[in-house]
Amino acid sequence: MHTKQIVFTKKDTAELLDAEYHAPEKGEVTVKLCYTAVSAGTEKANLTGVSNVGIGIAEDAPAVFPRMLGYSGAGVVEAVGEGVTSVRPGDRVIVYWGKHMGHITIGEQNVIRIEDDAISMQEAAILFISTFPAAAIRKTRLEFGESALVMGLGILGQFAVKLLRAAGAYPVIAADPVADRRALALGYGADYALDPTEPDFAQTVKRLTHGGAKVCIEVTGLGKGLDQALDCVARFGRVALLGCTRSSNFSIDYYSKVHGPGVTLIGAHTMARPEQESHPGYWTNPDEIRGLLGLCSGKRISYADIIHEVHSPEDAPAVYNRLAFDRSFPIGVLFDWNRIDG
Repeated sequence: MHTKQIVFTKKDTAELLDAEYHAPEKGEVTVKLCYTAVSAGTEKANLTGVSNVGIGIAEDAPAVFPRMLGYSGAGVVEAVGEGVTSVRPGDRVIVYWGKHMGHITIGEQNVIRIEDDAISMQEAAILFISTFPAAAIRKTRLEFGESALVMGLGILGQFAVKLLRAAGAYPVIAADPVADRRALALGYGADYALDPTEPDFAQTVKRLTHGGAKVCIEVTGLGKGLDQALDCVARFGRVALLGCTRSSNFSIDYYSKVHGPGVTLIGAHTMARPEQESHPGYWTNPDEIRGLLGLCSGKRISYADIIHEVHSPEDAPAVYNRLAFDRSFPIGVLFDWNRIDG
């Protein structure tokens, strides 16, 4: 069966191509995707030819194309295979670890039913991306009333701000050199938004937190960002490494900034999750998704305001050209697969 798919065919180039999908077999579900979300950091790394875009891939490995992304989406179930019990045709669902394509057949375990109408399909499409900072926050064992710092305000950092506020962190401090992103973070619930390039940045964080942030979600993916974060955290602080610091070309004084003050560095890659049973600090993907759906349904958080652009998949070449070369690429970009056939 025929559909359309966005493919990174070579460095800095995205195309909308013909693709195939098959009828669901045992344990599989076919979904007509309504929206898929752009995960800007991961997709830019893949689009621009970064080599180590996967765990276990060497930093100097040659980049291989084509590459196909689009792991956060939402749609409607069209058919189910033998043994599928969690969804049925007509259900609205979140699809995770999928692709940017009009139809997809995927394992039942990658499809989560949306239980009510409290969340729109656009919000549902972007929700899986928010599970990344959700997992990072869990791993820090944040307690309500603790101070928190978010370093880097791309889409993951903005979600982190929302979730830290919902979790009871105070104050929530957002840091990014870009003024527009700092303004967004204040709208999403940050108590303060600071420019980390200011010479008194670390001192300001320590003053606002009475000695240093207890928790830091580091999302810059830069060695300098991590180094600055360590200057801002309290003794016995916890730093979640959510940003993918792919380059090893940086150095940190670990003795003075980590070992001496007893700081904990936490690997927070989203793949570092249990596959079967959730436990404190470590939730499975399905449990994380359902938990966030519950927060949206209960009006504790909202994702509507994080969506800034919606495009036809036919616009993919231009959208990804902006992602590759425009440093002001917006937060929250979706593709609307209802706009094209297939």
